[in-house]
Amino acid sequence: MIKTLARWADSDVGYSFRTSPVAIVAAVIAFVCIFCAAFAGWVSPHNPFDLAKLELMDARLPPAWYPEGTRKYLLGTDDQGRDILSAVIYGARISLIVGVVSVFLSVAVGTLLGLIAGFRGGWVDSALMRLCDVMLSFPPILVALLISGVGRALFPNADTTVAFGVLIFSISLTKWVDYARTVRGSTMVERNKEYVQAARVTGVAPMRIMLRHVLPNVTGPVMVLATIQVATAIITEATLSFLGVGVPPTSPSLGSLISVGNQYLFSGEWWMTVFPGLMLVLIALSVNLLGDWLRDALNPRLR
Repeated sequence: MIKTLARWADSDVGYSFRTSPVAIVAAVIAFVCIFCAAFAGWVSPHNPFDLAKLELMDARLPPAWYPEGTRKYLLGTDDQGRDILSAVIYGARISLIVGVVSVFLSVAVGTLLGLIAGFRGGWVDSALMRLCDVMLSFPPILVALLISGVGRALFPNADTTVAFGVLIFSISLTKWVDYARTVRGSTMVERNKEYVQAARVTGVAPMRIMLRHVLPNVTGPVMVLATIQVATAIITEATLSFLGVGVPPTSPSLGSLISVGNQYLFSGEWWMTVFPGLMLVLIALSVNLLGDWLRDALNPRLR
């Protein structure tokens, strides 16, 4: 493990990371957010979803630096007496899980279809690209709203796992198109190179050529796009949850926390909305900055 990290640090990408203050700061912020979300049970001072420990008398308390605040709740409480800091940490975990899993599913589907379209060409390429054109004609948020709404109608009494599955599927349904088009373009360039022709002459199966030879050479753009799309998926999930068609109410994410706090924004309880929104901005901004750095680091023309 140490040797692998040392080799990465001596590579061009590692040098680019060491010499980019923006990338370092973004990586630190992203690491802190992900670490807190992954270990929310140990990091958060309270469990905001344990109904037995909620105190309604502590509802709508301001942050600790206000005279009415208390150190027990550093960032205040919401209308149910839940600690805002703990709710933000737990909510970030849900948002990150939905965002990462939906992007992983989109990458898997889009990369496979893009490889097939670019390598086979002909009517297969035309059919898949026309499908992509159809998917791109629909706004992603509207498609996600439609699928999520249909899923809720078909499974009104579904458990949390099914609800999360419907949400992830609704976000992934339009995101795979970007990967398919990207991988298709790169594959069309790679399929005419000498190493692919040599593999064909030696009798290597087409699927093995695509997965063993072509795929490793088209993953660079996919990695950059996936990094940026994680932030987009998290924002999409937050939008759906804000509109009330995202994660179940029993597992509130950052979007649903912002939606609840928005009801009290004009009555002076600004902390219910600002702190979940700030966490969402930090996650999305840090991931986007890392994606921009990775795009430049993997671009040989900028070295």
